[in-house]
Amino acid sequence: MLDSLFTSVLPGTVAEGTFPTGSFMLCMLFSLGLGLVIALLYMFRNTYSKSFVVTLALLPISVQMVILLVNGNLGAGVAVMGAFSLVRFRSAPGSAREICAIFFAMAVGLATGMGYLGAAVVFVVVVGAASLLYAAVGLGEQKQAKTLKITIPEDLDYTDLFADLLAQYTQKWELIEVRTSNMGSLYRLEYRIVLRDKGKEKEFIDAVRCRNGNLEVSCGRIAAQREEL
Repeated sequence: MLDSLFTSVLPGTVAEGTFPTGSFMLCMLFSLGLGLVIALLYMFRNTYSKSFVVTLALLPISVQMVILLVNGNLGAGVAVMGAFSLVRFRSAPGSAREICAIFFAMAVGLATGMGYLGAAVVFVVVVGAASLLYAAVGLGEQKQAKTLKITIPEDLDYTDLFADLLAQYTQKWELIEVRTSNMGSLYRLEYRIVLRDKGKEKEFIDAVRCRNGNLEVSCGRIAAQREEL
């Protein structure tokens, strides 16, 4: 039964060299439906933008149309490859999850474009279930790192000034940057830390304020340094 599912092709699809309206519309419906499922899976426990989610939903039907139009034509295939190469250099680098979602949607589009609708559905179900399972069990998750910025007077030696507090309140810490400000009268220290207990963040900041003369202290999430894909 499974062998027939993966080897059967819709009558009159690309694999048979024709372009009938009925099969074409059916492939489009499957591409739109499976693309919507992929977009919803990507939205589960993940930060996202509307433009990227819509792109994921429409990517399978776009890839399906390309496959239908190429249809074994070598010249058209080379032209499409060149067009996609140009698009690549106009794209900002994305995260691993975004790239995986794009390949997921493209694979579904390839399957529907070739007429393997059953294989496309099974593929989405299996990968979607695995994605939900991994997200539910928290595979690969770790405590969120934060950026700690401390201002100190120039007469304080910052080398080991906060070492005991950092060892007490954080699991790990690293001094990222030191810079001067206010004509060199102040130093600004930037640390990357992972707190032991989020509930003691205020207590930690108060202890730092007592050590740095009640100058400015900030603790927040690490700012994203990349553009949207």
